[in-house]
Amino acid sequence: MKKAIVLFKEGFEEVEALTVVDVFRRANMPCLMIGMDSNEVTSSHQITVKMDAQFSEDCYEADLVVLPGGLPGATNLREDQRVIDILKKFNDEGKWIGAICAGPISLQKAGIIQDKKFTCAPGFEDQLPDGCHQDTLVEIDGQIVTGRGPAASLEFAYTLLEKLGGDSMPLREGMQYNFLTKQK
Repeated sequence: MKKAIVLFKEGFEEVEALTVVDVFRRANMPCLMIGMDSNEVTSSHQITVKMDAQFSEDCYEADLVVLPGGLPGATNLREDQRVIDILKKFNDEGKWIGAICAGPISLQKAGIIQDKKFTCAPGFEDQLPDGCHQDTLVEIDGQIVTGRGPAASLEFAYTLLEKLGGDSMPLREGMQYNFLTKQK
C-alpha cells in the first residue's frame, strides 16, 4: 500500500497540513505526520499537534511527501536541508511531491520547479522564478502537485489521494464536497 508523509515545522498552517492527513486516513491510506525537530509542533495559530514520528531515513520510503504552507512554517521547511534533500530524491525517483500555499517555495530552493506549472498563495509566485505560475486552485505538472491555499485544502488532498491510487469519490460525497462544487 502507498504511504504519504506530511512534514511539520514550527508555524505550519493547520488546515493545509491536517486536511491531507484527515483525507488519507479516511481513505485508509497511510499518512504520517512527521515532525522535523520535535514530537510536538505548534502551528502559526498556536495549535500544538502531536506527531506520529520524527524525521528519519525511513521517510525516504514514502511514496508522497507533502509540504504545508503557513508562516513561518513554509520558510522553516525551506531552510531545513533535510527537506531540500528529500525533495531532490523524490523528484529524481519520480515520486509524488505536494506543496500548498507558501509551501512551494521549497521547490525553488530544491531546484525542481524549473519550467513546471505550479500554483501557490498570491504573492509567493515571485519566490519561484524558475516555474510557470498558474492562477488555479490545484495544479499538477509531472509528479508535482501544488495548491493555492487553505481554501484549496480539500481539493489538494483529494488530488494527492487519487495520484497515489486512492478513490476520492466516496469521500467527496461523504464529506459534502460535491454539494459545495454544485453551488458554483
